[in-house]
Amino acid sequence: MKIIDLVCRKGQTGFFFDDQAAIKSGAKVDGNVYLGQPVTEGFKSVRQAGEAICIMLLLDNGRFGYGDCVAVQYSGAGGRDPLFLAKDFIPIIEKEIRPLLIGKEISSFRNMAKIVDDYVTEDGQKLHTAIRYGVTQALLDITAKANQSLMCKVVAKEYGTKVSDKMIPIFSQSGDDRYLNADKMILKGVDVLPHGLFNTIDKVGRGGGLLLEYVYWLRDRILELRTDERYMPALHIDVYGIFSKIFNNDFEKIADFLGRLQEAAEPFKLRIEGPVDMGSREKQMEALRDIRILEEKIGIDVDLVADEWCNTFEDIVFFTDNKAGHMIQIKTPDLGGINNSIEAILYTKAKGMGSYLGGSCNESDRSAQICASIAMGASPDQILAKPGMGVDEGYVITYNHMKRILALKDKLGKDDW
Repeated sequence: MKIIDLVCRKGQTGFFFDDQAAIKSGAKVDGNVYLGQPVTEGFKSVRQAGEAICIMLLLDNGRFGYGDCVAVQYSGAGGRDPLFLAKDFIPIIEKEIRPLLIGKEISSFRNMAKIVDDYVTEDGQKLHTAIRYGVTQALLDITAKANQSLMCKVVAKEYGTKVSDKMIPIFSQSGDDRYLNADKMILKGVDVLPHGLFNTIDKVGRGGGLLLEYVYWLRDRILELRTDERYMPALHIDVYGIFSKIFNNDFEKIADFLGRLQEAAEPFKLRIEGPVDMGSREKQMEALRDIRILEEKIGIDVDLVADEWCNTFEDIVFFTDNKAGHMIQIKTPDLGGINNSIEAILYTKAKGMGSYLGGSCNESDRSAQICASIAMGASPDQILAKPGMGVDEGYVITYNHMKRILALKDKLGKDDW
């Protein structure tokens, strides 16, 4: 079978593009917008509507595969590719990707994805991560359809894994509505919660006091609302590097505060994502490595999750090999081709590092479905519910897609899975 056409159109994402630098510099919230001037190149306002490019690949038998090119909420921050606007990148897809793929025979997903992910333009540049992300999604889908299979089975077959016999734990995001949305998560029995969006000092508190109060509240709320004592979700809170400002990058003070947070969270496991932002890849790795060593020295059991400055597959290898933290967020749009996300899951697992197949609230229903298929094929430790910050929508897309795979596996038999 051959690819005979490529169709792309502007789409929307499940959230927004936010100028992280402007927010960290004090942009004030006004309803669902931020006041102030943007700082990061390409932004016209601190918050603006997220955009996608919907990619469809047509086969010569009339079938098609599709995926969505999307970028993360904080585009242009932490060493990432620039703001992803459809008007700027549809012409690039038409010029570069169309001739690259039309007429190609469907071979292995892994080989086709590598062609797209490694492609270099005439000016010596790789394609924007969002383009590589969306096109390789469509390639995985079309490979599965050409072989009358499922995407998770293609992943398992080509990467030497097994399709999971159980759901991958789902991590749900609250956004700023961290109280009402936490209630939703508890009622739905979400495995990992709540994200929290603690991205300013005003939210965390000058000495971390507001965050500490929230963790106490969250613990008590779970104990109050749960209907089964076996429900023991992990608490995963993203602080966007704010501890760097609150504690002036004093790692001993940060470790001490992590110990206080651990006490507040008990009996639940606590993870803190992005405790510091050191401004560069090397310094970020060293900080997470050294804070982990401090934790081990004084007996603190809080998992540190790497996010900022750990964007590419090479970054993930670098952080993993140096034990920089306890878990790596594999931020799928940042890695470009989804083949890199699969490889990252397998690498972190092999090295004993926690594997979190993440991404962004600023993705789409399609990218969420395909990531759920990848998760079932490669078995990370947790997967992000996406898109959006409203809990229900992203959770149901991710949850139901994995449930369908398990239902088919049970119905059709497990021998060839």
